[in-house]
Amino acid sequence: MAVLKKTPLIAVTMGDPAGIGPEVILKAMITLARRPGAPNVVVVGDWDVMDRAAKGLRSAPRLRKWSSADKPIPFAEGIGLLESSKLADNAPTPGQPNLAGGKASFDYVVHATKMAQRGEVDGVVTAPISKEVWNRAGHHFPGHSELLAKLSRTRTWRMMFAGGQLRIALATVHMGLAQVPGALTKDRVFTTIRLLSDHLKTQAGYTRPRISVLGFNPHAGENGLFGDEETRIIAPAIARAQREGIDANGPVAPDTAFIRRRGSFGFDGAVVMYHDQGLIPLKTLEFDRAVNITLGLPFVRTSPDHGTAFDIAGRGVASGSSMAAAIQYASLAALARITNGRRAA
Repeated sequence: MAVLKKTPLIAVTMGDPAGIGPEVILKAMITLARRPGAPNVVVVGDWDVMDRAAKGLRSAPRLRKWSSADKPIPFAEGIGLLESSKLADNAPTPGQPNLAGGKASFDYVVHATKMAQRGEVDGVVTAPISKEVWNRAGHHFPGHSELLAKLSRTRTWRMMFAGGQLRIALATVHMGLAQVPGALTKDRVFTTIRLLSDHLKTQAGYTRPRISVLGFNPHAGENGLFGDEETRIIAPAIARAQREGIDANGPVAPDTAFIRRRGSFGFDGAVVMYHDQGLIPLKTLEFDRAVNITLGLPFVRTSPDHGTAFDIAGRGVASGSSMAAAIQYASLAALARITNGRRAA
């Protein structure tokens, strides 16, 4: 069983060595150090790559080698680095990914996941990887979530995004719009509602979260005039959630779902039917602060809501805001799990 800690320890995977991951991790920690209660962090990555990124920044925190047998390193004393690769001469140039870096970035995630499963860390934050390079390196996963689900033997999971104003869970994720109607089922929508409600209660501090469930068609179908997904799938899923004590409301017309009244959205979290239905409003409001969370895993997992940004890697201009938000969210969610008596793994 995991050892309970007052300050959770979060493993941050370095991401693709040629991307902005090393830079935004360091910038995020500089930002978090200025805030009270800075989280405990260990980076799972490559010493030489992180050192190169640190030398390109002013006031970068000092790197210190760390192993699972060591105590967490207070930020004032530097950032712990668990060396999971030694790329050396194979280290890619910033902005120029290679297979060695892609394989290493995959291994970082596997290593951090095993640490979470053993209870050595209380949560995992993943810096961006290149799905293309993963596939070229022989790792055929659409992204982090699918790999984490396989490693943890999680059959049911959902993607969630959170910022300062919005928290959104997706019933479907990366698929063409033409495929969405066939993918929507009463069970899929209900499970998304349940996972979001459970997350908000156990990891975000809501006693009885209010869940707004969007419709799929314009005007939520207009009583079947524009489609029947609302009456056939979404409304029954909401009714089931309500019978199980979840405060779910809808189907809400998508074009008015995110109107604020008196400065408030009137809900604590929203379930959307497809990717852009939720991500357009979220990124409009929260682009530099949004966090990606995987619901349903047996441990906390977050990531910044941006990619590898190879075009600006190594130039020192990447923003660490989303990574800082991801680390902060993971730490608070892990602390809530500990407080609620859940195991870290």
